[in-house]
Order: sequence, then structure tokens, then C-alpha cells
Amino acid sequence: MTAEHPRPGAERATPGGTPPPPPPPAVPEHGEPAGPDGRAAPHTAAATSRRATGQPGAARPGQAPEEPERLARAALTRIAEPGDELVGRWLAAHGACAVVAALNGSGPALGGTGERRWAGLRLRAARARPHADLAAIVAGGGRFVCPGDSEWPRQLDDLGHSAPFGLWLRGEPSLRLWALRSVAVVGARACTEYGAHCAAALGAGLAERGWTVVSGAAYGIDAAAHRGALAVRGPTAGVLACGADVAYPPGNQELIRAVGERGLLIAELPPGDHPTRSRFVLRNRVIAALTRGTVVVEAALRSGALVTARRARVLGRQLMGVPGPVTSGLSQGVHELLRGEATVVTDADEVIEQVGMVGELAPERRAPAVPRDALSPGAARVLEALPGRGTGELARIACSAGAPPGEVLARLHELRALGFVERDGECWQLTALGKGHPIG
Repeated sequence: MTAEHPRPGAERATPGGTPPPPPPPAVPEHGEPAGPDGRAAPHTAAATSRRATGQPGAARPGQAPEEPERLARAALTRIAEPGDELVGRWLAAHGACAVVAALNGSGPALGGTGERRWAGLRLRAARARPHADLAAIVAGGGRFVCPGDSEWPRQLDDLGHSAPFGLWLRGEPSLRLWALRSVAVVGARACTEYGAHCAAALGAGLAERGWTVVSGAAYGIDAAAHRGALAVRGPTAGVLACGADVAYPPGNQELIRAVGERGLLIAELPPGDHPTRSRFVLRNRVIAALTRGTVVVEAALRSGALVTARRARVLGRQLMGVPGPVTSGLSQGVHELLRGEATVVTDADEVIEQVGMVGELAPERRAPAVPRDALSPGAARVLEALPGRGTGELARIACSAGAPPGEVLARLHELRALGFVERDGECWQLTALGKGHPIG
């Protein structure tokens, strides 16, 4: 049962503690229900909204009245838990308005559920106040978006019947546009300094290149990834397991405030709603579906980050992992992914190579250049033929190099000019530069 959000005008119980009867259908699918006298009630969106919420339906100056579909979907975010596939199937079959009307009405239950669960949904529906929730999010500088809106990210539809009914947002940027180039960076809450460093570096590197860093605003890897993106003034979005106006965990209150002011806060739950253990798990599917790929930085064998990773794999998103010390338990989950379908990544360039457009390749890695790299094969062979300690005569050096003495002498003079060898009478010896490892 979700926490109740304070609402004005809540119904009072009848004498004896009996709860009041459910209100009329909120947003019917086909016309309005008949009134007490048997005549049809007025069929207008405003009238429907007033009956559904018990509040005035007139829009405030400069604000359009909420359309029935938006009201119904806002109500569903308080009636059902995130990712409820049963309600998702009802939604696909009947539409949001009809589902809310059935839950608010006295008609027969929709198919596929038992009496006990139906009663629980009806109880929540009787207490839902979508007008109040929409007003609360607007008062906090946010908004509610749902399928059909221009800001809705269509990749969330890949979740099928477990797709969000709608999303409560705080922040100025467009969710759809920011999600077009986005990467999830997730991992352990109780991370090591190594993990925090890697996550922050990834967050900063991706954000600098214009990629939105998406995470869950939790302790550990999530917070480090967000902070990395914020440090370079780049785009970042936090997907919360509570209302968009709730700062959880409390220790990340300042971080969540900063993400809301400079990025985006995303929530499936309505304003004021609280997190639960199951809601943390369920929000991971949104992180996986919203982004082009998921990077796991440190995760034990039992980790919520692995839930995100598995969901990303099922959805066909890119799955990546940052390797860690084999002696660390926080590396075991990541290494298990890397033994399967995940790809090893170590920096932002390698992540973008996996999720970016064709041709966005990470730069080729090369070992540092050393002076002997510039030597010709013949000169390098003569250099290797000199003794590591002491001096060597020309004949001995030529024998070791397998080359005529005249050719070896010419190479020795080249090496002397370059500072690799020096002459000691009739003998030759290595200088400090020439004593570097032959394959260094």
C-alpha cells in the first residue's frame, strides 16, 4: 500500500466506521453514467473530472483543463504499482479511461484478477486524486508526461505491458530528446574508491561528449556517476523509486536537488509517494529501457545493478561492464556479466563506441614511444648485440649480430651519433640511453 498524499476534500467515513461508497466512474470509455433520475449526465471532460476528483473542474487562468486520458493515467500511477502487468494488459485492451472508470464504479471486475486484489485496487482508486497530484507536481516546477505526448520516449514502449502509465518529471530539458543519446551507469551502493573513481570518470567523459548519464540517484556508483556529469556541467537524469518531489536517500538530498535543477528527475510514482524495496527493483527496468546501453561499475553477485543489466540484455540494449580486482567481491557480478554477453569498457570513448553511431570509434590504444622505436632493423640488431655490461670488440659484436664487420661498424657509428653507444679505444659499450630494455 502506497503512502497517502495529503489531499483536500477527502471523504469522511460513515457512522460505524463503514467506508463511503466509491465515487462514480472517473473517466468512462463510452459516454457518461446515468444520473439518479435515469437521465444521462452531462458529457464533458470538465464534468467528468469534477466527479472523479470531487474538486472544481475549471482550469486556472492560462492553464488548459486536463484531458481525460492524462487524468486517468495520473490516477493509475497512484492506484497500481509500477510495472503492474495486469493493469498494463487492461490498459492495452480497454484504455486508461475505461480502466479507471471500472475501478471507480460499481460494475463487474475486469478479468484476470481475484476478488481480494480487485478490492485493493478499488480501495486505492477511491482515494486517488489526480487533480491534486497534477497540481502538486506543477507547483513544484514539474510536469506529468504520458504516451502520446511529444516528450514521451517511445523506447519505453519496449517494456510492453510493464511500461510506465506515465512519468512525473522535474527539470527543464525534454525527456525524449535527452534520452535519444543516453547511457545508464549503475553499480553497487557500498562501492570502493576504485569504483567511485571509475563511475565519476565515466559520467564526466560521457557528459562532456553530449551523452546523458542516467542512474538511480542512490548512494555509491549512482551518485558518483551523477556527480561526474554535473562536474562538467553535462546532462544527467535520475530515475527515482519514489515521487519526483521526494529526496531519497536523504543523504543525497543536495545531489538530487542539483540533478533536478540542472538535469532531470524522473519518477513513476506520484508526488509524495515513498520508496519500497520492490520499487527500487522495478525502477531499474525504466533505466534499462530508457537508455541505449547500460554500464555496470562494481556489483556483487546479488545486486540491483544486475537486475538493470539483465533487463537491458532482454530489451536488446548494449550491456557493458568495467572490470575490477579479481580479489574484490564487488567485482564478481561484473565479471560474471563479462563472461557472458557484456563488453569490457574502461572509459567513455569505449562506451560510445558501443552505443554511438557507426564510425564513433574509440581511439586506438598504443604503447608509449621510446627512442629505439625509430631505429632501423639493422641498427636495432647491432644495438642488441652489444654486451649489457662492459665493452665489446668489433669482431665479437659482428659475430653476435650475424653481420659483416664493415656493416656493423657503420651501424655502430649511427648508434653513437644517436647517443646509444660510445667508443672506448677499439671497443664499444652502451650508454645509459642504450641500456634500456631491448623490447622497451
